[in-house]
Amino acid sequence: MLLSHLECTACGKRHDWRQLQNLCVACGKPLFAIYDLEAIRKLDCLKQSSFQARGTSLWKWRELLPLPNDVEPISLGEGGTPLLRAKRFGGEIDVELWIKDESVNPTQSFKARGMTVAVSMAKFLGAKKLAVPSAGNAGGAMAAYAARAGLEAHVFMPRDTPRANIIECREVGAHVTLIDGLITDCGAEIAKRKEKEGWFDVSTLKEPYRIEGKKTLGYEIAGQLDWKLPDVVLYPTGGGTGLIGMWKAFDEMEKLGWIDSKRPRMFSIQASGCAPIVRAFEAGEKFAAEFPNAHTTASGLRVPKAIGDFLMLDILRKSNGGAIAIDDEEMISAVREVGSKEGLFVAPEGAACFVALKKLRAAGKISSGERVVIFNTGSGIKYLDLFES
Repeated sequence: MLLSHLECTACGKRHDWRQLQNLCVACGKPLFAIYDLEAIRKLDCLKQSSFQARGTSLWKWRELLPLPNDVEPISLGEGGTPLLRAKRFGGEIDVELWIKDESVNPTQSFKARGMTVAVSMAKFLGAKKLAVPSAGNAGGAMAAYAARAGLEAHVFMPRDTPRANIIECREVGAHVTLIDGLITDCGAEIAKRKEKEGWFDVSTLKEPYRIEGKKTLGYEIAGQLDWKLPDVVLYPTGGGTGLIGMWKAFDEMEKLGWIDSKRPRMFSIQASGCAPIVRAFEAGEKFAAEFPNAHTTASGLRVPKAIGDFLMLDILRKSNGGAIAIDDEEMISAVREVGSKEGLFVAPEGAACFVALKKLRAAGKISSGERVVIFNTGSGIKYLDLFES
């Protein structure tokens, strides 16, 4: 393992990775894992081609992940998801469209990527009880990996979280607490009780390793596209770890000499009823104020205040991308359109990206023939009540 230290994304303060860490002790902002990339680059056995023979699990990127080499990861076979060409949908609007389908991960969402790394590191560093606020898929993933690790799991969820997510958490052994409120209220309850209860908080970007699992999305799409990044990435954004993680992966790959400095234009896709990043981006703000009266049926997008807001906004601007909000009705309609054209039962969060693609194409922000990657972050199976209604 070539992990060097943890570094604050805001003030740069170094932290020891050998201790359980949440946020920066100086300024309270997220921490990044920093690797000795120069040492990795000098290893002849670690070229791009060497990883292709290691199977599909995201743990094939082991040297670029934080767990020591002699420690067995807590894994359910996550990663290695397909990148599917969407010829019918893309052809209608004249783009080269690809779908990264994260619904085939364990627990049926991209959250498995973050939790395999976060739970592996938490167990290695001595945590016994884990807690997470979740509006859906993160709770199910944490519960599953905690069960696999033999750790106690506590999941706090808004009372109106999709029923499938609540049942999933309970059936894999988690202690589930339903809160009258939003995911931010769930997080506040954990913060209030975690010290007394002995919980380690694995909230989005409030520990440094979920993002390390998510960054493998960037490594995978680069490898699947022959180490040439797409022109555009559309990503459904709640807490933003996938977006931020991919950007971190792109920087690491450039330093390793695997890709050049060209980056995709990154677009954050949110719900009209909860669009703090869209609002801040359009206003030219560095941080995103909490979105009032947040509401959307796409529970994964119902994050009114994200601690990584400044990181997301910086990425959108540096990449010459943007942010766009989609109405719930448009998302739900798009689920059936994508299903009938491409055979995928996408989650409403992923469906929002397809609506956004049409709007961005019509507005001239995406050009004819450009290579576009959409991330379907989960399965529509988790939202059956939504479609029945």
